[in-house]
Amino acid sequence: MSVKILMVCLGNICRSPLAEGILASKLPKDKFKVDSAGTGNWHVGHSPDERSIAVAKKNKISISDQKGRQFNECDFDNFDYIYVMDSSNYSNVIALAKTQDHKDKVQMILNDLFPNENVDVPDPYFGLPNGFEIVYNMLDEVCDVISQRLIEKHQ
Repeated sequence: MSVKILMVCLGNICRSPLAEGILASKLPKDKFKVDSAGTGNWHVGHSPDERSIAVAKKNKISISDQKGRQFNECDFDNFDYIYVMDSSNYSNVIALAKTQDHKDKVQMILNDLFPNENVDVPDPYFGLPNGFEIVYNMLDEVCDVISQRLIEKHQ
């Protein structure tokens, strides 16, 4: 049985596809499954943003086969860990939780670097030209911490 991790952002085309690809690249594929979703439905069935694909490819990670999907209540039962990119995503996901167990699975991804500070991963969609690079580096750093913890916990 594999451990299942879900990455969540707003549209599932920028941050969460990057987080999915980065974390998956750091974990043994036979023991862990990483997926991503968005809280909104605008990009369901779409590939990640070309800028996310490009920054991932530059770092030897392929995310071009991913397809956007919307987060739903079943995800609480299907995933062991749910990481959200910002406080808005957190509120949207928690609003769908039916039990305390469901709520306990959800956490802000950067809290693994900055405990209890609830720091947002900025949405690079409308941001600076190097925004995707900045987001990649943030996610790469936190995924190092998350992957090490998950591997130790689930050996």
